[in-house]
Amino acid sequence: MSTVIAETVSALLLLAVLAFAVVRPRGLPEAVAAVPAAGLVVGLGAVSPTEAWQQTRDLLPVVGFLAAVLVLAQLCDDDGLFTAAGDAVARVCGASAQRLLGGVFVVAAVITAVLSLDATVVLLTPVVFATASRVGVRARPHVYATAHLANSASLLLPVSNLTNLLALAASGLSFTRFAALMALPWAAAIAVEYAVFRAFFRTDLAAGPREVRAAGHTELPVFTLVVLALTLGGFVVTSFAGISPAWAALAGALVLAARGLTQRRTTVGKLVDSAGLPFCLFVLGLGIVVKAVVDNGLGSAIGHLFPGGDSLPALLAVVAVAAVLSNLINNLPAVLALLPVASAGGPGPVLAVLIGVNLGPNLTYVGSLATLLWRRILHEHDDAPRLGHFTRLGLLTVPATLVASTAALWAALHTIGG
Repeated sequence: MSTVIAETVSALLLLAVLAFAVVRPRGLPEAVAAVPAAGLVVGLGAVSPTEAWQQTRDLLPVVGFLAAVLVLAQLCDDDGLFTAAGDAVARVCGASAQRLLGGVFVVAAVITAVLSLDATVVLLTPVVFATASRVGVRARPHVYATAHLANSASLLLPVSNLTNLLALAASGLSFTRFAALMALPWAAAIAVEYAVFRAFFRTDLAAGPREVRAAGHTELPVFTLVVLALTLGGFVVTSFAGISPAWAALAGALVLAARGLTQRRTTVGKLVDSAGLPFCLFVLGLGIVVKAVVDNGLGSAIGHLFPGGDSLPALLAVVAVAAVLSNLINNLPAVLALLPVASAGGPGPVLAVLIGVNLGPNLTYVGSLATLLWRRILHEHDDAPRLGHFTRLGLLTVPATLVASTAALWAALHTIGG
């Protein structure tokens, strides 16, 4: 098969896989399209079986880490951590929509950083709906915050986003070095988001509270919080020891799972379901399809677009390419396509790619799977988001957060060193 034909077929299969993931006909898992597509690109010779197997082996540790973190997040939810957080925010903020927005920003940023963006979208968004209803304020600014923070606040730790896990190995950084370099970009993105949200939703935030119900008093799950803190400490220890942090995530999940099974709060079936195995298969299949697209032409094209070095203009150019690509083909395939090229330039360009693929998706629904999940949850609450509203907010936040975070990354690289 010629390179042109291989690239064309691979690109069409990638678009088909992404379209299926967006629509999910009859609720079928994303892997239903991704796995056969991966088999096709191998069968047609666009990727050799050896290359496909190597790609799978490279992705397996990342996917294993993702599954462990998803189980950990679900067990935290089973123990009432998210409900307790919502109750605490409601008690502290009262019936003030402005204070509630600040509280939601804090909780969503922390949960995203520690338990990944999926936890914020899937588990926190329903809690925010309930909290806004309880204190009698309009839910829209607060539930939009969970969608934006799920993407924007996922810059901090390697465990915050699957894209970060993919980039960690490519960057050559340790867990703690990664976090140190991304702390300032993370804070800059959240600060810009908050300022824009206060202005954009000023009418909703100024509306008086409706009927106010008494705040709940869900007991804080101390044991779960301690295990979570020890797991975070485990990420740091394993990083210094040169061991995959997936072992720390697995240990934390096993401790909470054993407790949950003993107390009959969960079952083995629920634990397996919370690991998101079909989604993990989707990631592996997608990785092979993207490799076919990259190896047969896209990689060379991206190489021509990427400038060398880690100057501020160079980092901004990398961020712009990553943001545009993530809104065209979704951020997960975008990061798979960009990392092989960016890794040649060292940690700076790799982290710039992350800024583009993590913040850029706030512009369109298809930018990230987390946003698609969020949209589905809003439909379930009969509060479907409006495309024009979402896009206008994205046009105000995305360019500003991209520039602010990139400038912060450039400052961190020249202060801390890559």
